[in-house]
Amino acid sequence: MSPMLIDYYKAIEDSSRKMLDAAKDEDWEQVVRFEGACAVLIEQLRARGNSEQLLPEQRTEKTRIMQRILHNDAQIRYLAEPWLTHCEQQLDGQRQFLH
Repeated sequence: MSPMLIDYYKAIEDSSRKMLDAAKDEDWEQVVRFEGACAVLIEQLRARGNSEQLLPEQRTEKTRIMQRILHNDAQIRYLAEPWLTHCEQQLDGQRQFLH
C-alpha cells in the first residue's frame, strides 16, 4: 500500500525529532544525515502534493505536525549556534594562514 500524504509529514517530523536528539548529543554528522533524509522526504511530499490533497481532519493533524517540526528546528538552531560560531572561527583562522 502506498503511503498517504499525511505519512510524509509524520516521517519528516520523525526525522526532525531525530535531528534534535542528535543535536542534543552534539552529533553533528547525524544531524546532517537526518537533514538529508528530511530533504528527500520533502521532495517526495512535494511530488505527491501535486496530485493529492489532505482530508479535513488530516489538515488539522498537519498543522500540529508542522508546529512540532518548527519547534524542533528552532531548538536545533539554538543548539547548533555555538558549533557554527566555532566553525566560523576556525575558517577565519584558516584564512589568515592563506594570506
